[in-house]
Amino acid sequence: MISVKEVKSSKQQRQFLDFPLDLYKGSPYYIPPLYADEKKMFGKDFVYNGSCEWTCFLALKDAVPAGRIQCIIQKDANAKNAQKRCRFCRFDTVDDPEVSKALFQAAEAWAREKGMDTMVGPLNFSDLEREGMLVDGFDQVATFEANYNFPYYMQHMEALGYRKEMDWTGSKLFGPESDEVMEELEQLTAFIFKRYKLHFGEAKNGRDFLNKYATGVFDLVDKSYEGLYGTVPFTEGMRKLMMDNYAIAINPKYVAIILDQQEKPVCFGLAFPSFSRALVGTRGKFTPKVLWGLLRCLRNPDILDLALVGVDPEYTNRGISAALSLAIMRMLKENKQLRWADTNLNLEDNYAIQNQWKRFRREEHKRFRSYVKAL
Repeated sequence: MISVKEVKSSKQQRQFLDFPLDLYKGSPYYIPPLYADEKKMFGKDFVYNGSCEWTCFLALKDAVPAGRIQCIIQKDANAKNAQKRCRFCRFDTVDDPEVSKALFQAAEAWAREKGMDTMVGPLNFSDLEREGMLVDGFDQVATFEANYNFPYYMQHMEALGYRKEMDWTGSKLFGPESDEVMEELEQLTAFIFKRYKLHFGEAKNGRDFLNKYATGVFDLVDKSYEGLYGTVPFTEGMRKLMMDNYAIAINPKYVAIILDQQEKPVCFGLAFPSFSRALVGTRGKFTPKVLWGLLRCLRNPDILDLALVGVDPEYTNRGISAALSLAIMRMLKENKQLRWADTNLNLEDNYAIQNQWKRFRREEHKRFRSYVKAL
């Protein structure tokens, strides 16, 4: 027997958070989020409480947790786009279509009660969190920033009448296609910098980087991400969240920021050491083993995860992307222990970012999907 409960009690919250950790136990590909971060959403001071209305559902099969789903009404995004959409995320289930059906029936009923006319996802509170459902690349280790799910999720979605709305691709970048390509980029970057009076920014450490450039980077995120699929208006709470989350992980060796004459950021790329090898096979809790693994990743990374890339719209057609590509190539070349940089999720229709990687030896190894259904 399958039943679905709206998550209310502390026990149900724990079951909701624990379910994917149990479902993917032993998987060599699943990377859990940090448990403490996930738990924050049930707090009264959660950063998105002002801009979102949300709830969670837990499915039980014969009294045992068998699935979960979260529903989010992102009020700022709906207002910006003149839509009545309910997002779903944190959808996980055993391989039983009836469990998925029961979960989505509950989620869709809740959305209709709130006056929504469309269900879409997996999309999170904002694009700063995990989004998209994996539809290709199931034999690839997930990044810390991305979802992982079993192949049968797709079949469940399609059986419930959901269709593709948007895909993201993920790629491994191994370096320039040739030495000649890198030399050409060096020359092109020098020309662009001279013509537009630009230069690379510098910082002593992560804290120094944030003190110098955080405000400008946040403003640039607002500009460059405004029209992209799934994005939401950037709030002060989100800025603080990013500062808290990124402060420890930022290393100037893996950051590229391009400034104009007034020291204003016009382009940036943030990369972080991959935490996957420290978190795979764990439950995302700060045990001594996990903490030691995270420190090892920070000090001696073997993979870089590209987290954010932004370009001022005024500079989009001025070739500045060449300078950013060059900076990433230098990171890979100068740090011999790095095997590749993972692009994480890039929208398939974001041709600027897709073209950004054409100068690299590249392997497109993952694809993620956002599904939509009219209610």
